[in-house]
Amino acid sequence: MKKILIIRFSSIGDIVLTTPVIRCLKTQLPDSEIHYLTKKQNGSLLQENPFITRTWLYEKNFKELLPRLKAEKFDFIVDLHKNLRSFYILLHLRKPYGTFQKLNLKKWMIVNLRINCLPGIHIVDRYFTAVKSMGIINDQKGLDYFIPSGEEVDLSVLPDPFRQGFIAFVIGGKHATKMFPEDKVVEVCQKLSRPVVLLGGKEDVERGNRIEQLAGSTVFNACGRFSINQSASLIRQADKVITNDTGLMHIAAAFGKTILSIWGNTIPEFGMGPYLEGKENAVSGIFEVKGLSCRPCSKIGFEKCPKGHFRCMNDQDVDAMINALKR
Repeated sequence: MKKILIIRFSSIGDIVLTTPVIRCLKTQLPDSEIHYLTKKQNGSLLQENPFITRTWLYEKNFKELLPRLKAEKFDFIVDLHKNLRSFYILLHLRKPYGTFQKLNLKKWMIVNLRINCLPGIHIVDRYFTAVKSMGIINDQKGLDYFIPSGEEVDLSVLPDPFRQGFIAFVIGGKHATKMFPEDKVVEVCQKLSRPVVLLGGKEDVERGNRIEQLAGSTVFNACGRFSINQSASLIRQADKVITNDTGLMHIAAAFGKTILSIWGNTIPEFGMGPYLEGKENAVSGIFEVKGLSCRPCSKIGFEKCPKGHFRCMNDQDVDAMINALKR
């Protein structure tokens, strides 16, 4: 029996993007044990994954786990985070391992020099290079997401007009320059004339309230009201999903939803776009403002536009988005 440890500390989207590797390891090595090390705050993303034998969680310091991890005597470690912390674990456990290319230099080149040497390969496929030495291949069945039965959302908790169908609009994001501006969200919601449920975390509640107030009765602000798994349940039950480049976008891809993704300072060429392999009838519409000399300005994001104009979001074509959703 092979005992395998996967390392990915964060974040929501990145962890969801590792699920094809988890599944393929277990299905192609059926007698193996698959262990997964991540931050405690992300444990709920994996708790119902049937391909994982055990999840290891840490809150502030993973070092206290090291003796217990070492006692497991893993046969192989799959490092899907690839930073100093994961390297420290590799050094401590002293086991064979595989990892992947993060493309940091190539990302730096396009951000700072506008030289594009990116390979055009999705990060899911790059993750699979970490397990290539074990003969594991991508089964092309896409992403997984498993919602605990107790966190499935009954649509009766929504106002009456939203129970017969709605569009989910993910308005949150880790960085402000990856978030569609409030006035643009309002404009989309008003032109849709369909029930729209806003999704985001507790930090998005006030923003969602302002959008709900301005957009009118067709909008319901669900930001901060539901856990990540409950938000995933709403995503699964939505007719379509509009989303920033954020974790719920990848959860929507796991459910094979029709996705309209909105890109600001980052670009899909980084390899983090919606991954819809194996999802029949799934459609992804990518909206971005091309031709801006300042874009991409970061591989991650900023709290405000470095140039002050935020054209990568302010110049987005709302009418084109509406037409795409109608099609």
